[in-house]
Amino acid sequence: MSNKVREMKANGIDVISLTLGEPDFDVPDNIKAAAKTAIDQNFSHYSPVPGFLELRKAIASKLKRDNDLDFAPTQICVSNGAKQAISNILYSILNAGDQVILPVPFWVSYEEMVKMAGGKSVLIPTTIESEFKMTAAQLEAAITPNTKALLFSSPCNPSGSYYTLEELREIANIIVKYPKITVISDEIYEYINYESKHASIAIFPEIKDQVAVINGMSKGFAMTGWRIGYSACPEWLAKACEKIQGQTTSGANTIAQQASITALQEDQSHYEYMTNEFKKRRDLTFKLMQEISGFKITLPKSAFYLFPDISHYIGKTLDGTFIKDGDDFSMFILEKAHVGSVGGTSFGSPECIRFSYAASQKDLVEAMRRIKELMDKFV
Repeated sequence: MSNKVREMKANGIDVISLTLGEPDFDVPDNIKAAAKTAIDQNFSHYSPVPGFLELRKAIASKLKRDNDLDFAPTQICVSNGAKQAISNILYSILNAGDQVILPVPFWVSYEEMVKMAGGKSVLIPTTIESEFKMTAAQLEAAITPNTKALLFSSPCNPSGSYYTLEELREIANIIVKYPKITVISDEIYEYINYESKHASIAIFPEIKDQVAVINGMSKGFAMTGWRIGYSACPEWLAKACEKIQGQTTSGANTIAQQASITALQEDQSHYEYMTNEFKKRRDLTFKLMQEISGFKITLPKSAFYLFPDISHYIGKTLDGTFIKDGDDFSMFILEKAHVGSVGGTSFGSPECIRFSYAASQKDLVEAMRRIKELMDKFV
């Protein structure tokens, strides 16, 4: 969809793109200054494979400060983005045919990464009525002797939902009964949370040695292109990740690592302006989307996405176009209203589409106006 949007724009079509999952803010000045200093100080050589010790110490301090989690620097592996951190873990633990449980919807790369590592995904369906969250009972029903991992994001891309501490406790009560299962908890949207303080499933001591926490700099610090992610794991798993990364990419970008130290050590209130602005955009877009005929939507509590259920239109023909799923509907509004979105099929939810509200309020208002005007024709 992003490629299609770019192609249309290149042809002079006025397209509003709400496709990409990245903050539209520039990197904060203190982080850029730290990167410039790192260049001047000649941080231009290879770093240790799992990252500079000073950065791993800063990550360990962040995990203690923000999440009350105790990890030693030797349990942390800094990677080229959070996706590599997840891939490292999957390659470390999966053998051919091992199963990984994915609650639906999931980030599009999860299922493909499991496949590349030789595993098989087992999907747990959810609905908009449950805020797209699995229950502990669903989790236990999905576990088999071949289950090797549970992989999920909280806060979630694409749904914007997150698991509360109480819900994570119920999940932990299941996981503790299966000591061979590794929980891969993707927490990259931790700071973009509008309702409460973020909770990590690693907080429960009885399963902490089964949990790999994934995080990074992309979302909370608007550092998407700097490619710094990390995992915090049991030591045996951290060492396995280091071995795998040593044979693929080696250490992450040295300048970005040094800048990340400054970002993590800064008082986090320094970056709250981004989350505050995202909340304004969420409230605005949610209000406008509620007025669009046929959209079923729940208020997202985190991240920067809206994930409406458009089942009302599936199986119908709109203006000569048959809509078989959310991908078709997404293409339909791109071609007819010139608004870019992402169909839900790749997230495991073909009845939904995803909009990113990491865009200006002006563009969000105009995008919702265009879609409402289009869909009012089919009421």
